[in-house]
Amino acid sequence: MNSSTSSSEASSEAAWRRFAVFLVAMTILTVVGIIAAAYVIDPYDTGRSRLFARDGVRPQGPRTANASRGRDPSFDAAIFGNSQIQLLSPERLNQRTGFNFLQLAVPATGPKEHFVLMDWFLKHRAGPVKALVVDSDETWCISDPAMPNFRPFPFWLYAANPLEYAKGLMRYDILEEMPRRLGYVFGKKPERARPDGYWDYEPNYLNLGYDTRPEVRARLEKPYYASEPTFPSDPKADQRTFPVAGKLKEFADSLPQETALVVVHPPRYKNYLPPVGTEEGYQDQACKAAMKAALAGHPRSAVVDWRIDRPENRNPDYFFDLSHYRQPLAMAVEADIAKALQGMR
Repeated sequence: MNSSTSSSEASSEAAWRRFAVFLVAMTILTVVGIIAAAYVIDPYDTGRSRLFARDGVRPQGPRTANASRGRDPSFDAAIFGNSQIQLLSPERLNQRTGFNFLQLAVPATGPKEHFVLMDWFLKHRAGPVKALVVDSDETWCISDPAMPNFRPFPFWLYAANPLEYAKGLMRYDILEEMPRRLGYVFGKKPERARPDGYWDYEPNYLNLGYDTRPEVRARLEKPYYASEPTFPSDPKADQRTFPVAGKLKEFADSLPQETALVVVHPPRYKNYLPPVGTEEGYQDQACKAAMKAALAGHPRSAVVDWRIDRPENRNPDYFFDLSHYRQPLAMAVEADIAKALQGMR
């Protein structure tokens, strides 16, 4: 009786082990199959597979759409940054410069993401790149050499290593995106995300009443910095470090001489400008100086600085909030960028 029971239990255990191995094997095969299908379908049009190729992607956020846009060979110039530079119009810059600009700004991003997108754009150029315009805001003035990103970003999508890209495909949203990609590829007239990447945020702000609601307009008049001027001279001269400036120098020095590089310090409303004589003010000036010095080794480079006290930055009608400006300022910044580019010719 004991021998029979023991034999039965052993047989049952062996059956469970076989079942468990089968489940594990099927799970692995399923995951590998999904990754392989995603790699072939290429849901974000990264160019890693051409089996289901069709120019562009369906309408979606720039974090993923820029993988496709950045490969478009028709563009010979590009804009990089976050929402503080996204209002710059490629069409208007094209008219002023004769270049063909692409807008690759991504809201809520910092230098780490910007350099990734710049590398992606450059890697996919067959011909010469005429100009790169990049937004250098306060996120470029951090002291952390890791350049931490503040919001999630799909670094895997732009990875040079195919294994890193494949690993990134292991996510639930890929299961949703694959059929959407196939619908876009095989659709007769599918809606396409704007090829030049331009997104005018003015209508969104206007719909939310940012130009009319008194409580929103009142925020503009509240100073952002609490500190008052206390230092007659820089208390930390030669002590501040800006790792992003080092990264910018490496990047600028690696560019072909014919490629123009323009660093833009975007506009700020007067109450978001660091007061002169404060630690924040000295930090801002030191950061700007570091960025300018980083460009010294590249002959075709310039800085366009709108993060200063000037009449336009004192006009509340030009701003939705402390750092998001309106079309009149966007056009003024574009004019300065075009002037800087013309001065390099």
